[in-house]
Amino acid sequence: MSWDSYFIQMSKLVASKSKDRSTKVGCVIVGPDNEVRSTGFNGFPRGIDDEVEARHERPAKYQWSEHAERNAIYNAARAGIATAGCRIFLQWFPCVDCARAIIQAGIHEVVALPVDLDNPRWAESFRISREMLDEAGVTLRYVAEEC
Repeated sequence: MSWDSYFIQMSKLVASKSKDRSTKVGCVIVGPDNEVRSTGFNGFPRGIDDEVEARHERPAKYQWSEHAERNAIYNAARAGIATAGCRIFLQWFPCVDCARAIIQAGIHEVVALPVDLDNPRWAESFRISREMLDEAGVTLRYVAEEC
């Protein structure tokens, strides 16, 4: 099994912790020696009751939930773990908010499964994300499901 496949599979396992009713996303931040630095999944912040059903409904869930990428970055920061020079593996393309966080965290490569970049709900965010990542020098690499 390649490292890419290993970390993509790990991101899927991490995603299984999400309580999101419709979209479960996980990610893994990996250092230069293929060591796991941090993980994160989409969900409510620490201490917030995720059993309140209304908070899971669109559009409210967008206000209550944190994305996997930012959760992984926050988890690393909380533990004092550096993310500069790392790669981030995920099964979903980062939204514009997560792209900004990835850039600011010093992550140099995004490795993701192919996604429909023309998805009507996310197309504009994905377009801006790609532009920002490219301009900031962050490599974007897509890998096959079975890499």
